[in-house]
Amino acid sequence: MSVDLARHGHWVAVAALLFNALTWGLSWWPLRLFQAGGLHPLWLTAATYSLVCVALLLWRPGAARQLLRRRALWVLVLAAGTTNACFNWAVTIGDVVRVVLLFYLMPLWTVLLSRLLLGERIATAGGLRVLLALAGAAVVLWPERGLLSLQGAPTLPDALALLGGFSFALNNVMLRREAAQSGASRALAMFAGGAVVSMLLAWLLHRAGLVPAPPVAPGPGLLLAIVAMALWFLLANLALQQGAAQLPANTTALIMVSEVVFASASAVALDAGRLGLPLLLGGALILAAALPWRWRRAAQPD
Repeated sequence: MSVDLARHGHWVAVAALLFNALTWGLSWWPLRLFQAGGLHPLWLTAATYSLVCVALLLWRPGAARQLLRRRALWVLVLAAGTTNACFNWAVTIGDVVRVVLLFYLMPLWTVLLSRLLLGERIATAGGLRVLLALAGAAVVLWPERGLLSLQGAPTLPDALALLGGFSFALNNVMLRREAAQSGASRALAMFAGGAVVSMLLAWLLHRAGLVPAPPVAPGPGLLLAIVAMALWFLLANLALQQGAAQLPANTTALIMVSEVVFASASAVALDAGRLGLPLLLGGALILAAALPWRWRRAAQPD
């Protein structure tokens, strides 16, 4: 009986992580629907994450005190906020496949940030990940008509994807560094960051005339859709925490890479992205850097 329960728990954890990966792999589609309806992704991110923060505070009111007392958690606020603002904006305006692949340069940033913030040495496996990730990025970003051509040069979505991936790596490193803090305070830091950074960026860009104002009097249908989006993101976050807590780190990393598959397949099917040879080759190198390498010794940091 205990073996059956353990297996059941294993598959529940796998399903939870797949749900999280599916959420972020498909998130570009509702974001584009909202933008087509007049709500910019930055305003939408601010609204949905604000609702999640309210829900978290009602559930764990003490999390706010922990967040205010621990200054290091404010780095998590900034990292998570930048991640969500950049990723949600990038997949709304750019080629989804290209954006997701560039976002998944996280192993490159994680190795470097772990060395800087956690004091971990860069082992052989970590160095190989860096080289693979850099090679993949070079292939994806290489201009179609050569280095002197502006056609195919990095664009705003590319820059947002790169910054978002760097911020997500910083987010993950800070989560490891602040593992002693309560899960509620860390979750509040991440969602508060998504709300504050997106709102501030949207306001600044609106003042500059680059982002339209949100609807002054949104209808009940739009409000209901925003609430549903917030609930979806909250459930995805809870699923990630639940699944990652029950499975080995290598298994978690392997499952989460399925986000790239979900995003690429849905984008190609709905004509929001394309798969050319450079993307396939560069994507293969980037994913090779992101996948867990089981042959390394356990004593070596990743």
